Amino acid sequence: MISGKDGPYPTDGASTYPVQDIAAAWERERPGTPVSSIGIVTPIWRLAKLLGDDRRRVLAQAGVDAATLDLLSVLRRSGTPYTLSTRELSRRSLVTAGAISQRVARAEREGLVTRRPGEGRPRSVQITLTQLGHDLVETTVDQVLNREAQLIDGLTTTQQTHLTELLQALLQDVQYRLGDDRITHVGED
Repeated sequence: MISGKDGPYPTDGASTYPVQDIAAAWERERPGTPVSSIGIVTPIWRLAKLLGDDRRRVLAQAGVDAATLDLLSVLRRSGTPYTLSTRELSRRSLVTAGAISQRVARAEREGLVTRRPGEGRPRSVQITLTQLGHDLVETTVDQVLNREAQLIDGLTTTQQTHLTELLQALLQDVQYRLGDDRITHVGED
């Protein structure tokens, strides 16, 4: 059993942290191979999978897909009048112009956004959140964030703060080392 903030948790393996077993096996089978990353990278991948799957379940229950929620969320966070150009949506969503175009078309068909020609720039398009889109993002974001808060509630506030700082430092360093400052959704290019 692993003891957490709210009590013991059952385990399914030989050790209290199976990642240690993986690292030990590689050390045994391939002496000299660096294994220090296993204790960090493997849990991050497992957490990404668990959290991604759970978020998809929450969104499916809410009747919205992740790409649409992302589009609506970017518009909602932009503040009144909840309008952005497709170029700005692409920049803030960290996806291509083509992906934004597809998202906007789908959301427009569902009555969640409207589009109109932009001012000043040829071919500029402005996207505005409709009341239906606003209502959907308000409800869905609450569901997603409340669920995710429940999932990390096993950590104290101090632990959450430290983990946030460590993950940010790791992300920035890995981005620097890879020469890639894009941030995408897990499993997307």
